[in-house]
Amino acid sequence: VQLQASGGGLVQAGASLRLSCGPNGRLSNRYMMAWFRQAPGNEREFVAAFSWSSGNTYYADSVRGRFTISGDSAKKTVDLQMNSLKPDDTATYYCASRRPYSSSINSADSYDIWGQGTLVTVSS
Repeated sequence: VQLQASGGGLVQAGASLRLSCGPNGRLSNRYMMAWFRQAPGNEREFVAAFSWSSGNTYYADSVRGRFTISGDSAKKTVDLQMNSLKPDDTATYYCASRRPYSSSINSADSYDIWGQGTLVTVSS
């Protein structure tokens, strides 16, 4: 099973974008999906996560209040609504499925199925 992400693009600061991610097949025994991002020269960093089982959401401090993650438990998809975008949000965004029983939510090591990435560019 692979994850397919879409929705990136080039926008001006203050604009909004919506990213979507879903599997191309059956995603069994999976309860959480997250978005990470990686800017050139930087490490991959956690953005937000959504639990299909509880509906709980988790955010990095840098995006809390501007980004909203949501999901469809039946389809095992997640969306990331990004508002008030800043040039610092420029990065390639990756969706990822968390390995069951992993202890960490915001560590990339807890995720073992990744999408191909979608580029978000925010101009000033």
